[in-house]
This record gives sequence, structure tokens and C-alpha cells, in this order.
Amino acid sequence: MNLSFRSYQLPFIHPFTISKGTKTHQPTFVVELGFMGHKGYGEAPAISYYHIPVEKMQEDLERKRIFVEKFAFSDPERFWHYLHHLFPNNPFLVCALDMAGWDLYGKLKRKQLHELWGLDITQTPLTDYTIGIDAVDKMVAKMKERPWPIYKIKVGVEGDVELVAELRKHTNAMFRVDANAGWTLEQALEKIPLLKELGVELVEQPLAKDDWEGMKTLYAASSLPLIADESCVFENDVDKCPDHFHGINIKLTKCSGITPARRMISRAREIGLKVMIGCMNESSIGTAAIAQLAPLLDYVDMDGPLLLEEDIARGVQFDQGRIIYTEGNGLGITIDPL
Repeated sequence: MNLSFRSYQLPFIHPFTISKGTKTHQPTFVVELGFMGHKGYGEAPAISYYHIPVEKMQEDLERKRIFVEKFAFSDPERFWHYLHHLFPNNPFLVCALDMAGWDLYGKLKRKQLHELWGLDITQTPLTDYTIGIDAVDKMVAKMKERPWPIYKIKVGVEGDVELVAELRKHTNAMFRVDANAGWTLEQALEKIPLLKELGVELVEQPLAKDDWEGMKTLYAASSLPLIADESCVFENDVDKCPDHFHGINIKLTKCSGITPARRMISRAREIGLKVMIGCMNESSIGTAAIAQLAPLLDYVDMDGPLLLEEDIARGVQFDQGRIIYTEGNGLGITIDPL
């Protein structure tokens, strides 16, 4: 295989704030794999609190690129297992390469991935649209810019319930809230009943990622579904979640790609958990990968390209939250060669 890669700083339309901080650009790392006249693409955005910057992805890939290029590619799952051992401490990089492997495989088979997996794309959930933490008038303005059936509202700061209450005055849309581990158990017990009255559908990661005792108490008391994000990163985290969470939010970048995400979905179903896949502000490359898995999900958060001022690919589109699949094979994206 031939390997190319490039990093980008993708500007947000609005500064993006969660309980962990604010950013104006999304750093992302894109790889291109060439094989038998086809090119496959994958992406991994860099998230500061996971301490894997694009520079680290590039450094690790440059150091071992010869081993990637010499791999005898036949199927993506075998490729992922190879990458998993080649880059044991860099799941973000493994994700980008795994995604590119699946894109390449679909192009070799002349089908999009959801077709290869036999999935029905008429049975996909609507994607939400994220409203980052801001002054309430600015949050209202963001909603009015993008009328949408479901909003995911970032919370986890002082006065967040009051913010949600103000937003509710301006729309009848479904609300989801994401605390990004920003609440204590006492705060969550107080806030969740109030949020339910405001038409909130679910709460994502209310407590610190390792507060399993607190989550067990909250799970027993919560009137809303609780979805694990930071508490469920890798495959071996899924079995920890029953009796603590009602569902899991899988991030392709964090779990190391499409290959483990499919196994996580299957395991979650076996043990009775709801399943969501969320984005990390990917471009249309990573978003198209989520779209291929969307028919398997209860909830999906794949609004990355809608939050960005610039995109680096063309692919999946949206109509009021409904996923519109474009023509093409693999991930179904179009991108200029790197």
C-alpha cells in the first residue's frame, strides 16, 4: 500500500465550549491509503484532554510507516488487529488507518459499507445538533441559525438548568444534555428531575468517568436514561456499564475505529444497553464512517461538519436531522488526494 497523511486546523463557525474548555479550531489528522488503483481515507480528530495531538499521530506513523505500507491488505478486520499491535498506545491513529482500510475495502468491493453489512439505511435515527455552552442569547441565536428536531445541549456548569429552561422557551424540539462529567452526584440528583420537566430525552456522562459508585446510585434514582461517554471508551468498558448506565456513546476515534465499534455495538445489544455513536467534530470523512453504522443505533450525534466553517471532504448530507447518503463506494465520500 501507499500511505499519505496530512493534518488540518478546521475552524468552527462559533467558538465551541463544553465543561472542559473552549476551542475555535478542530485539529484533525487524515490518512490516505492507496492500493490497486483505489484510495481509502480515514480521520482522527485530536482532543486535548486525551493527550494525543496530531503531532503525536504523525510522529508515530512516520516512525512505522514502512510496516503499514508493507501490510498485505485483504480485509479491514485483519488490518485493524495488525494496527492494534503496531500502535498499542495510539488508538486515535489506529482509528484513522482502520477507517481508511474500510473505505478502501468498500471501494474494492464497489459498495458502501452499509451495503456490505446488509443494513437498511431507511432505519436510521435522526442526528442531533449540538449547542455549545455560551451566553443564553448566543445559544438561542445558534438554535435559530439551525432549526433542528433534536438539540444536544452542553451542560456541566453553574446555572445550566436555567440555561436549558431559557432555551426551551424558543423551541419545542427534543433536548439531550451532555454534562461531560461536569456534575457531582448531588448536583445530578437535583438537576435530572428538573431537566425531565423541560423535555430532555437523555443525559450523557453526568459524573466523573471513574465515579462508578456514584453512577450506581444515580442509575437507581434517575428518571432519564443515562448514557456513558467518557466512562466507556474501549471494548472492555462495555461490560462495566449495566446497572450504572442505560446506554453507551461510542466514539470511533477513542475506541480505535470502525472495527471495534461494531463489536461494541454487538456486545451492548447482548447485555441490554442502548447504543449511540457520537462525533468529535470530525469533518465529512469521520462523519461518513458514523453514517455507515447509523442503522444499528438508537441515537446518533454526527453533526461535526455542521459546526465547522470549512470541510475537507464531501459526503453525507442532512435534511432536518435525517441522514442523506451520497453516491459512491466505501464511506461514500469525495476528497481531493493528499
